[in-house]
Amino acid sequence: MKRALRRYAPWVVVALVVAAGVVFTQRTKAVAVDIVVAQTHDVQTSVVASGRVLAPARVDVGATITGRVEQVAVREGARVAAGELLVRLEKQELSAAAAQALAARDRARSRVVSVATLALPTARSALMQAEANAMVAEQEWRRSQDLLAKGFISQSRVDETGRQLKVARGQMDSARAQVSAQEAPGAEAQQARSQLVEAEAALELARARLAQTDIRAPGPGVVLERVIEPGDIAQPGRRMMTVALDGPARLIVQVDEKNLPLLETGRAALAAADAFPNQRFEAVIAYVSQGVDASRGTVELRLDVPKPPAFLKSDMTVSIDLAGPLLKQALFLPAEAIHQLQSDAPYVLLDRSGRAVKAAIRLGLQTQGRVQVVEGIRPGDRVILNREIEDGARVRERL
Repeated sequence: MKRALRRYAPWVVVALVVAAGVVFTQRTKAVAVDIVVAQTHDVQTSVVASGRVLAPARVDVGATITGRVEQVAVREGARVAAGELLVRLEKQELSAAAAQALAARDRARSRVVSVATLALPTARSALMQAEANAMVAEQEWRRSQDLLAKGFISQSRVDETGRQLKVARGQMDSARAQVSAQEAPGAEAQQARSQLVEAEAALELARARLAQTDIRAPGPGVVLERVIEPGDIAQPGRRMMTVALDGPARLIVQVDEKNLPLLETGRAALAAADAFPNQRFEAVIAYVSQGVDASRGTVELRLDVPKPPAFLKSDMTVSIDLAGPLLKQALFLPAEAIHQLQSDAPYVLLDRSGRAVKAAIRLGLQTQGRVQVVEGIRPGDRVILNREIEDGARVRERL
């Protein structure tokens, strides 16, 4: 038995050495990776972001009075002009109220005219008559006193003429009061004018309420939504339809805050609607938000569209391409080559003599899937694109 073991021992040793060599080779076998050689180029930078078309103004149209809908004059998608009829409410009751107010106004106006042209002349005529009567009564009273002194009449006769004089003077005072009341500053004239003012205000109110039965477009635009039909009850505060008013086309876009140095009012951009990607149109930055959205790390832009295409509609999704400065001999890498891109410690893996070596970097602009590296690597460095490779691993370029 021992002799047999001695005979096979060398072969066992050889087998163990071969197996160990295979295991070692497998453990140290180089991994095939994709490599990009860092190079510098003149790069025209740009910012690409998405947003939407911002409607100039959206108006929720509703009634200011309660009433039954008699007619809805427009449909969704219809273009309307300023003042065009949208909805009409039943108006019989308010028409009757306006007619009553008109009649009351006419009566009040007639009374003012009557006071000025009839009552006042009549009062003045009555005053003249009363003054004449008072003068005659006074003359009669004086004559009776002379006759009494001469003994021709009795005292009772004098007393009678005195009473007649008092009555005549009272009638004269009453006629003067009537004239005063009928004249412009007088109570009767003022009351007539006040009633006319009140009647005219009531008529204006009735006509205003009647006019509110016709609900019209506040300006030119397009009906986006209609939520009422004939027979429905309209109430104040209830939306009937929504109208997008015409106005300058404007885009609202969220741009990564890292591109803030490129954002300034007046800068031109090219825009395209997602539904029509091949039909690009010009846009101009009109507003740059003074704040940054902390939750998304973006800055809001608003861009004017000087010549909006016909297909542009409210809330349509759009993309913009904003040209940036020309970077001389800048070094850009594909974004997938950079590890921890959104952190404070980005890095890349370099191929150094078949080994993956970690290199910390400092980043610059990010645009169109490429990132500027301003520090950490040099032109000619071989950058590994594969994310799954670890620092120190053996690598070889994939053929």
